[in-house]
Amino acid sequence: MDNLTRVSRLRLWHVAVFCGALFLAGMTIPTLTTAQSSGKDDTYRQLGLFGDIFQRVRESYVDEIEDRELIEAAITGMLTSLDPHSTFLNTENFSEMQEQTRGRFGGLGVEITMDQGMVKVVSPIDDTPAASAGLQPEDYLIAVDDVSIIGMQLSEAVERLRGEVGSKVTVKVQRGQLEPFDVTLVRDFIKIRSVRSEIFDGIGYVRITTFSEQTTPGLMDAVDDFFREEGDALKGVVLDLRNNPGGLLTEAISVSDAFLEEGEIVSTRGRDADKGSHVYAKPGDIARGLPMVILINSGSASASEIVAGALKDHKRAVILGTRSFGKGSVQSVIPISNSSAIRLTTARYYTPSGVSIQARGIVPDIEVELARIEAVEGGIVREEDLRGALDGSEEADAGGEAEAGSETAADGEASEAADGEASEAGDGAAAEDSRDQSEIDYQLARALDLIRGVAVFGALKPAS
Repeated sequence: MDNLTRVSRLRLWHVAVFCGALFLAGMTIPTLTTAQSSGKDDTYRQLGLFGDIFQRVRESYVDEIEDRELIEAAITGMLTSLDPHSTFLNTENFSEMQEQTRGRFGGLGVEITMDQGMVKVVSPIDDTPAASAGLQPEDYLIAVDDVSIIGMQLSEAVERLRGEVGSKVTVKVQRGQLEPFDVTLVRDFIKIRSVRSEIFDGIGYVRITTFSEQTTPGLMDAVDDFFREEGDALKGVVLDLRNNPGGLLTEAISVSDAFLEEGEIVSTRGRDADKGSHVYAKPGDIARGLPMVILINSGSASASEIVAGALKDHKRAVILGTRSFGKGSVQSVIPISNSSAIRLTTARYYTPSGVSIQARGIVPDIEVELARIEAVEGGIVREEDLRGALDGSEEADAGGEAEAGSETAADGEASEAADGEASEAGDGAAAEDSRDQSEIDYQLARALDLIRGVAVFGALKPAS
């Protein structure tokens, strides 16, 4: 009897616990529902506030504004408040963006961003009005045709810079601590030549101005030409990414893959870290393992930094120049209709070592600042130039004359290069000059010297 009683009581206790759990669950469900409902109610109140303000502007603003303009302005404000790269692309902007990724578009040819309410130049693009006018990375554009653009939305500033092909626009530029100055540009229809190439003393030089659909084919053709002209005598490759504002992520991956045999190229992580993506290289190095130097500067951004970061982490190339721009975010273009879209920051990208370069940039292995090549006053003095210097033997005289003659010729070349007006190193453009570009571009000259040094060192044979 006692056992039956105990069993009955145990069953009653289990039932009580079960009912209590149901009761607590019943209490919890309405609580969650109430919290969710409260969040939605708050969102609806905010949307209601927006509707009230929209209606008040329509009815009371001093000038009549089209509803479409108000709505687009509201969308633009919402997106640009997130970060400098998220924005709304209306019909005109969307069409121009599509043209730009194909390598053809109209405008001044300058990549800009917002920096504390001011329009900042990331990089001028080669062979465009902006590059010809001398605009430089880190310049600030503070007025267009005497109208201040400080505090404007980036999209509005861009609209003021655009105009009919052939029309003139005057931009006021703030450069460092200098007094602001005006630059007049002629708007043009711009066709980007994304890849340039040249050979300097057996070293292949490739300049990539932007990452568009033309980039990878142009790079492949350039490197093929190097081997066709130099064969086994090719000493190495210099990849110039200075003042390259970026472009298509797929092209950055393709360019990196072209020089890597294996390993990760880049990874991206969005809001959900578990859904990040990793991209890996496929076998095949178009440079066949030859030494590489990559040139970067503060105008190297986004896709350029992916390439530099990947080849640096895999120790495939030496990075030379100055710290890059530091744009480590990924923008996705999301079509909203057939004629409009939004550019939204959806992820951050990371180099193979797992480092984000957002607001940090790629730090070069060898830092080489911008510089000018100038002649040394007084010239060069050697032993044979001293008054009363001893003569050598006949054999030494013969050999010495030949050696001195070659040195004098080299000195003469250097002086000739220095006597001319040196261009600003790092402008990235191919030299519009009769001289060798390496004679007027200090950073490039150092890159070429580095590859020459590697080639000489590799040719040395240990003493027997």
